[in-house]
Amino acid sequence: MTTHRTYRIGQIVPSSNTTMETEIPALLHAREAIAPERFTFHSSRMRMKQVTQEELIAMDVESDRCALELSDAEVDVMGYACLVAIMSQGPGYHRKSQRRLHDVTQGNGFPTPIVSSAGALVQGLETLGARRVAIITPYMKPLTRLVVDYIEAENIEIVDSISLEIADNLEVGRRDPLALVDIVKRLDYRDADAVVLSACVQMPSLAAIQPVEDAIGLPVVSAATCTTHQMLKALNLRPQVPDAGRLLQGS
Repeated sequence: MTTHRTYRIGQIVPSSNTTMETEIPALLHAREAIAPERFTFHSSRMRMKQVTQEELIAMDVESDRCALELSDAEVDVMGYACLVAIMSQGPGYHRKSQRRLHDVTQGNGFPTPIVSSAGALVQGLETLGARRVAIITPYMKPLTRLVVDYIEAENIEIVDSISLEIADNLEVGRRDPLALVDIVKRLDYRDADAVVLSACVQMPSLAAIQPVEDAIGLPVVSAATCTTHQMLKALNLRPQVPDAGRLLQGS
């Protein structure tokens, strides 16, 4: 009887995050319907309740501890699941963060590939060849501006953005993902190559990804789909998940 490997997926998440521990498993379990690999899921948490720059900076300091804890479990890949915590610290910070967290795991005797949702979003857009994008965020406008500046520093132009201006992270996680089907109608994506339906790991969007992509005829991604794409690449697995948008079609 042939057995197939089970991969351990680690996530570093804000303490108030309720979405990445549902959407990442949902995506990878959907992949199990078309591929033999199996996955288990393991998390470590950093304290954060309000999505403010001050709390985000304080939270990021805890990521080293989380990486150390997850490397004790010898996870096969580790995702830093807070996009704005990275992007609020200045252009290119995901590279510095990923190197530092990898060094932590290496020092613990189990060097682990590190993916950040911030870096994954940039890499996902680059994979699609998207140089002009429109985005939706739940953030207050000043934080959205930091996200726009971060992405544009990676030579990707933001042609339009919508800020839902929700500071409470739990409230963000309670949103109906299908509300994005209507919200995207207010987004000016006429000159865009792709749409980022949720530039936030906490704002649920998975149920809306494929319907919106089918409706507007452009590639549609989220922080979660891009993070899943980069995790699968780090594991040397085909980045294919059914009904999750063009990025995860496996090509």
